[in-house]
Amino acid sequence: MGDGNSRILIVNQEKELAEDIFCFMTQEGFTALLAPNADKALELLSDKAPSVMLLDDSLTDMDGIELLKQIKSIDKNLPIILMTVNSRVHRIGEAMKLGVYDYLIKPFQKQSMMQMVQRAVSSNEPKKTQQHQLREMMGQGEAIGRLIDNLSQVADSDFSVVLLGETGSGKELVANAIHKISKRSTHPFVPVDCGAIPENLIESELFGHEKGAFTSADQQKTGKFEMAHGGTLFLDEISNMPFGSQAKLLRVLQDKIIYRVGGNKPIAVDVRMIVASNQDLESAIAFRSFRRDLFYRLNDFSIVIPSLRERKEDIVYLAYRFLCMTNDELGKKVREFSQPALDDLLAYHWPGNVRQLRSTIRRAVLLADDLITQKHLNMHSPIPNINEESGTSVNPANTAATVPKTSYGSLSLKEIITQNILLIEKEVLLQTLRHTGGNKAKAARLLKINYKTMHTKLKKHNISLNDELRVEI
Repeated sequence: MGDGNSRILIVNQEKELAEDIFCFMTQEGFTALLAPNADKALELLSDKAPSVMLLDDSLTDMDGIELLKQIKSIDKNLPIILMTVNSRVHRIGEAMKLGVYDYLIKPFQKQSMMQMVQRAVSSNEPKKTQQHQLREMMGQGEAIGRLIDNLSQVADSDFSVVLLGETGSGKELVANAIHKISKRSTHPFVPVDCGAIPENLIESELFGHEKGAFTSADQQKTGKFEMAHGGTLFLDEISNMPFGSQAKLLRVLQDKIIYRVGGNKPIAVDVRMIVASNQDLESAIAFRSFRRDLFYRLNDFSIVIPSLRERKEDIVYLAYRFLCMTNDELGKKVREFSQPALDDLLAYHWPGNVRQLRSTIRRAVLLADDLITQKHLNMHSPIPNINEESGTSVNPANTAATVPKTSYGSLSLKEIITQNILLIEKEVLLQTLRHTGGNKAKAARLLKINYKTMHTKLKKHNISLNDELRVEI
């Protein structure tokens, strides 16, 4: 039985058959929609967002296969059940290649049709729900629509997925959405932040350890791979994983077997891998901080998550969403943004993306009574940059980076830029540490990163505090 919320679009020009199916679907609890021709079908598809389509392939105003192509260009995830006759059964193969869910040969039993429709509804509802939730959380613009199309394409497969996007852009949100509409959705989704785990503990976190494997191992520990068995393992900021651990990860992905640290018993694991990075992994390969073979093993499918400044059409929508959420949280009734405040939101470059926008709006709602103005947003406060000579804030626009002489022919433009970005990162770390007298925790706070990330980056750039900073610690 249908729940009344599932819409079944019946596209059939045979009036008697179409009305018979319409009445039957209505009696079974579905919301039935009727289209006697291709034009009406496309109109209802856009206006009513059906859950399933029953499509007859013998329309007179448009060939059924051509209509199928147009429908899939509008909603590639819509389950379509093709109705045809024996004399046209040779077209089913072509229709299946275009993505029809199933087919019925006329005449058919209504009960067979109902069972097929129910299966199609069940297969599509989680996708529709997740797509709606993603749009609600990430935005309503075209860029998010394309993102949803990409993740919907890959979700049902067991492909490993690489997510590329800036910090705060929603990588874990997208990874979780892929899991929820995949065939592994009833099994665990296990996230791991590779940048937050000390190098000497990463393998214990991923693979587990046996009691007594090392000094503090007072009991056996189950690793993340075992926790995610049957489901999805999400490795966030995988570019921060130590090079040696990358080799062990590659071996696990190839063999589908892990060994706990300190153990020799093989443990079979079945996980779907999704990894994320705020760096271009191909450039990290060129700089020899990421393994090429591991990248090829993981990169079955990649999705680039656009930054907030690349989808300005979502900024106002998200600002009002966060305003409503914070009103509920604080029990306030802030109702609106002033126009200058909205202009500031749209003009800002949002280096911290949606995460930063949310924090900005929460703070503004806390400070405002009825209307959020520019003073509540405080968008023009400069971000401090440490000057190594004086320790004072400087404007990055007035600071020139020195680029080493380029060796032409050996590297591509992309590789040259990546290497120089990493050199700049190293110099910023050195300047900040000199300013803090080698205090890594204070430097991490100034740079707005956690201590473990600071430690990882120092290792990555081979920065020795005593030697390079010439400070006593």
